[in-house]
Amino acid sequence: MTRQIVFTSKAAMPSPSYSQAVKAAGLVFVSGTAPIDPETGQIKGTTVQEQTQQCLTNIAAILEAAGTSMEKIASATVILADEDDFAGMNEEWMRWFPTNPPARQGAKLPARIPGLKVSIAAIAEI
Repeated sequence: MTRQIVFTSKAAMPSPSYSQAVKAAGLVFVSGTAPIDPETGQIKGTTVQEQTQQCLTNIAAILEAAGTSMEKIASATVILADEDDFAGMNEEWMRWFPTNPPARQGAKLPARIPGLKVSIAAIAEI
């Protein structure tokens, strides 16, 4: 199996320890994506809704660079800093996926990062 690293400057710069995404086996595996504005390098938004929007905007850019789209997401993992933000995250999520949403699971962020409310990973078909 071959794999291809995916990178776009239209999404947040990843840490040196992982790639924005990897294409392999007909799928795109998007790493946990924070609500970082790619132009400023800073967290964008103070509400979980704003941050969810930025995470999904970054994921959309990564998937476009990989040759696919949000409509092809099969599964996503949403990681919240505070479980009380679930309703707000879900509110924004439903704007992006009003019908036929992908499978999804959630988790709690294992470490506190100042200002960070949400991170989202996804797996999409090519």
